[in-house]
Amino acid sequence: MKSFIENEEKYIKEKMAECGFEVEEVTLNISSRPEFGDYQYNGAMALAKKYGKNPREIATEIVECIKKDNKYKDINIAGPGFINITFSDEELIKHVNDLNENINLNYQTENPKKIFMDYGGANVAKALHVGHLRSANIGEALKRLAVSLGNEAIADAHLGDWGRPIGLVMLEIKKRNPELPYFDESFEGEYPEVSPVTNDDLMELYPYASNKAKEDESYMEEARVITAKFQDGDKGLMALWHHIMNVSKTDIKRIYDRLNTTFEVWEGESDGNKYIPEMIEYLEEKNIVEDSQGARIITVAESNDDHEVPPLLLVKSNGSASYETTDLACIWERMKLFNPNEIWYLTDARQALHFEQVFRAARKSEIVNENTKLEFIPFGTMNGADGKPFKTRDGGVMTLEALLDLAKLECEKKILPNITGEERDSIAGLVSVAAVKYADLIPFRLTDYNFDPVKFSDLQGKTGPYLLYSTIRMKSLLKKAEEANIEYSTFTTMNSSIERDIIICMLNLRSVLTKSINTKSLNDITEYLYKITNLYNNFYSNNHVLTEENKELQASWLTLTKVVYENNLKLLNILGIEVPERM
Repeated sequence: MKSFIENEEKYIKEKMAECGFEVEEVTLNISSRPEFGDYQYNGAMALAKKYGKNPREIATEIVECIKKDNKYKDINIAGPGFINITFSDEELIKHVNDLNENINLNYQTENPKKIFMDYGGANVAKALHVGHLRSANIGEALKRLAVSLGNEAIADAHLGDWGRPIGLVMLEIKKRNPELPYFDESFEGEYPEVSPVTNDDLMELYPYASNKAKEDESYMEEARVITAKFQDGDKGLMALWHHIMNVSKTDIKRIYDRLNTTFEVWEGESDGNKYIPEMIEYLEEKNIVEDSQGARIITVAESNDDHEVPPLLLVKSNGSASYETTDLACIWERMKLFNPNEIWYLTDARQALHFEQVFRAARKSEIVNENTKLEFIPFGTMNGADGKPFKTRDGGVMTLEALLDLAKLECEKKILPNITGEERDSIAGLVSVAAVKYADLIPFRLTDYNFDPVKFSDLQGKTGPYLLYSTIRMKSLLKKAEEANIEYSTFTTMNSSIERDIIICMLNLRSVLTKSINTKSLNDITEYLYKITNLYNNFYSNNHVLTEENKELQASWLTLTKVVYENNLKLLNILGIEVPERM
């Protein structure tokens, strides 16, 4: 089933064909001047060129074709041939009832795709920090949006589990506990089942080792050696690596769960690494690999480039694989195991050149077929309220958990005092996640922004808590109506312009969803949620729904409330925001 606007576009196209105007498609745009119409059709200018007529004359003929039915309250022509359309009340009333029957009308898709998404990037043995927030939030919301539109989406956490950070941690464990069997090359027994380190240990070990390596070149060289040794498959170090992986992954999952961020696949760089030998053999057979000062490269520059694109470094002069090679091997693996139509990568904008090299190599080598879409989705940075990077009191990078705790502390102050104990703690957690997520998704994806825990936890204004509070109030109203045995099932009458504005806003949803999935940004959905919630709150404050004596009007208001409530629930879920029972 198509959305309301899609059906209108189809209807107008058919009517225009009856009048002799053939077009590939009709696109109705949301009117920027509501006083002239709900929607606007701007195709008359193009048709004027095609048929050699004045555009206003074309527009007049189109209006005569489509105004014969009682679908529209008003159709008028503005400027050189812009057609403004105002829908009849009967059409809008029918739309509300259609949504009441099926809230998913705006979410249909005709060409579903399989999309593989990479928006994790957490480093094993290191704490998730505030820099991981945007990829988790934007990636999760885009995945949920893609799925809601009928696509299949598979997300990979893509853990950083194969590089020097692991080697640094292993080295420091060895320095402190040299007697452990993992470092004894002559050890022949079974390695311990219990990890020698806890997550708290890892959170202390990595910063210490990282700082020491920066100050002590000999320490850094030891880290390089032990990293290469475990990557070559040393059995003791691999056993230790599995312990570090299990301990760290458990904590990473815990934080992601708290943020409502989910992954279907929990692989890491190490998983792609397994495919490097067979991939390199394939690339050699394709005759696109060249020697360069002892290294092996793939030239990816193109003749029409307007900027320098360096070759992809496939194998370093020391024989090890590069970061680019690991990502190329991940594409190899993903095509082999999942064969997606599209692969999306979400990282900050500084990774643009890296992915340009990897994508070009994947296409040049035909690792992906010509119809596979590879898309890099960059985003801006999130800073503190002062515009500077979020830091702890001692000047370190703030962990993601600390940021969530900070937001939770502020949101807890907004919860009703009669909510206590575990329920209060749980609700504060849900509200804080809403505050963080909504604030993070308000700006366009590439825009930098400042996060203010006090401002974004407010119950007034453009905030997650405001949306939760308003949506909970809708649910409460419907519950009270049920308890009072008030029956309602259809929307039959509009009593004010505000109701019409709400319905028109619901008509606009399909356009909002389409724009969001095309731009890979959630700001249009966050703006839409605020707008329709604000419209409903204005309606709510001007009408006493539960005490309304006109039963037909009361039933219509409750039906409208139900549709807006379900609409909000669905959109909040796309943003990864869960609605508590009360707050």
